[in-house]
Amino acid sequence: MTTRTPSPHEGHRARLQQRVYETGTDSLLDHEFLELLLTYAIARKDTKPIAWALLKRFGSFSAVLDANEAALQDIPGIGPRTAQLLLLVRDSFKRYSQDHLPKRIKLKSMDDVLDYCKSSLAGKQEEFLEVIFLSVRCTIIRTRRVACGAIASITLDPRQIVELALKEKASGIILVHNHPSGDPRPSADDIAWTKELEKATKLFGITLWEHFVVSRQAHFSFRAHQLLEPVQKKKVS
Repeated sequence: MTTRTPSPHEGHRARLQQRVYETGTDSLLDHEFLELLLTYAIARKDTKPIAWALLKRFGSFSAVLDANEAALQDIPGIGPRTAQLLLLVRDSFKRYSQDHLPKRIKLKSMDDVLDYCKSSLAGKQEEFLEVIFLSVRCTIIRTRRVACGAIASITLDPRQIVELALKEKASGIILVHNHPSGDPRPSADDIAWTKELEKATKLFGITLWEHFVVSRQAHFSFRAHQLLEPVQKKKVS
């Protein structure tokens, strides 16, 4: 009966795990964190070269998590299961953060909103549309991603967003979507669709506070460019 000799990378993997047990993940460098994370999807392969390849391709740890599934699978050694793990890690963090937001964040200014929007979507490589639902005191009730793809190409009826707002008992909403191209200027379809939504929200006494388009380096405010009607009584304060 022969005894299996552990490969060198298994010993390295065990040492990384021991470091986490003893000192936590703060002791790991980005490539080490990725390397250890990948072991949960790649059981019998050295994950260190894959971690380095991911960082080289995307530039940073956060950019790896922002990458879409197809781009991740372009990296040798990354299959559907591993790509899904990375996406789950990203979305788990977002869901965890959102569960804590309503209890602690009151939006005191549109700068607060913009910071939140940039952290949520600015680095994404696909286009998403999200809605922030606000209470009468302008605390965040919930953030929901309602569509993927350019507004021009989606079939989302503005009334669906109104229905979601009513379900959340929201007094106001803020829209945010990203432009991965880097140019945050809205298209004619973006503007027309937002106008339709504004009409729908007014019918139910819901305020459309803002629509931000964000990219990694810039943003566009519908309200600052007078593409939304003035708010008469309510204000975020």
